[in-house]
Amino acid sequence: MTDVAPQAVKHYLLELQDRICRELEDEDGGARFIEDAWERPEGGGGRSRVISEGAVFEKGGVNFSHVYGESLPPSASAQRPELAGRSFQAMGVSLVLHPHNPYVPTSHANVRFFLAEKPGEAPVWWFGGGFDLTPYYGFEEDAVAWHSVARDACAPFGEDLYTEFKAWCDRYFYLKHRDEPRGIGGLFFDDFNRLGFDHSFAFMRSVGDAFLPAYRPIVARRKAIPFGERQRRFQLYRRGRYVEFNLVYDRGTLFGLQSGGRTESILMSLPPLVRWDYDWRPQPGSEEAALYQQFLIHKEWV
Repeated sequence: MTDVAPQAVKHYLLELQDRICRELEDEDGGARFIEDAWERPEGGGGRSRVISEGAVFEKGGVNFSHVYGESLPPSASAQRPELAGRSFQAMGVSLVLHPHNPYVPTSHANVRFFLAEKPGEAPVWWFGGGFDLTPYYGFEEDAVAWHSVARDACAPFGEDLYTEFKAWCDRYFYLKHRDEPRGIGGLFFDDFNRLGFDHSFAFMRSVGDAFLPAYRPIVARRKAIPFGERQRRFQLYRRGRYVEFNLVYDRGTLFGLQSGGRTESILMSLPPLVRWDYDWRPQPGSEEAALYQQFLIHKEWV
């Protein structure tokens, strides 16, 4: 049996954060990430990196955190009562990018590792993560490319993993009170340890490494498309859905707040500007209507 190696996971996550920030700065061409290192009084800390008012990214964050403690918050132990009374470590990289141009989609990604230990008992551990895409104006080319990279990231680890985790993503990033998906999905997995530590860790790395090849080409294709006030208003309206999901359903947000995480870092995922319009409906036949009819639906893209 391979020993669990949290330090190896931490090393990878810190390198991943560095790599993603470098490439996103290059794609933006102007703004730079500002780093804010922080410590958690109960144990651990992290480094939050935020980019704002760039040529491409209106706001974005790429965060690393490693928190630990002697007991788990209710959000973690409620579904897994066997974890009660164990010390824990939770580490991960989480990012959200809100581009300025409405034709460039918002994107979210994270990869994470959880370890709970108790003297005299085997450690309980798992990986989680994924990435998803939230377009405001849909392009089939982008959706197919996004899901192709997701499929290829899963392929070496089992022919059914993409199908399983694509479906999980569709279920997870769904606004029940709106009866609509947040975007076009991607991958979502949690409690993943079925391949043993080494191969489960390799799978998590494959997903983490796939984000930039999935997202950056889409940004490059769309960032120079001209747009006007109509497109901007629609973008801000649809950002409201993003806010609703993160505050009502997102597990990471709930875990972070309940575990005494740093509020500024937890809520960095929220967009800088957003609007809610009462009972708004898109004009039939419009680009906005096409988003609902052709993209915010259940679909197998690859």
